[in-house]
Amino acid sequence: MALAKLFASLPNLITLARLLLAPLAVLMIVSQRFMPAFVIFLAAGISDAIDGFIAKRFDLRSELGAYLDPLADKALLVSIYVTLAIVGELPPAIAIIVVSRDLMILIAVLISWLLDNPVAIRPVWVSKFNTAAQIAVAALILGVRAFGLQPLPGQEYAVWLVAASTIASGAVYIAQWLDHMNR
Repeated sequence: MALAKLFASLPNLITLARLLLAPLAVLMIVSQRFMPAFVIFLAAGISDAIDGFIAKRFDLRSELGAYLDPLADKALLVSIYVTLAIVGELPPAIAIIVVSRDLMILIAVLISWLLDNPVAIRPVWVSKFNTAAQIAVAALILGVRAFGLQPLPGQEYAVWLVAASTIASGAVYIAQWLDHMNR
């Protein structure tokens, strides 16, 4: 019986482990240990796929997991973007844009709850693209540093593509929120 309960909690346990990887990744980046930071980032990505597969395959989706999974993803990405900006691997403006978008969305959701008009946040194509771009650029920067390479051609353009898609994604969410709140 205890084993069955443990298995039922496995996706959430994996997600919690991924959440704990964020401070470890930050520590590695601050310590200029980019290979471990890169490996941690890859492990987090793999764990995200694994917990999602287990939850769907064995019908172990839960309300807790629905909150924890995106929280773990955001904690890792935001932490890495802020830390990469602090150590000079990303322009600070990029980290500010990434953090500001997520804070605006969080504040909008909180306001809608406080006004007893909860809004459902559903990913739109631009936000899915933005998340993929953020992950790819974080992996690219960590990988380049981990393997001691020079910045790759086009890397700067990829970074600014993240900025543009983050702004576009934030604008879409805020527009949807305003439409919802005005109904």
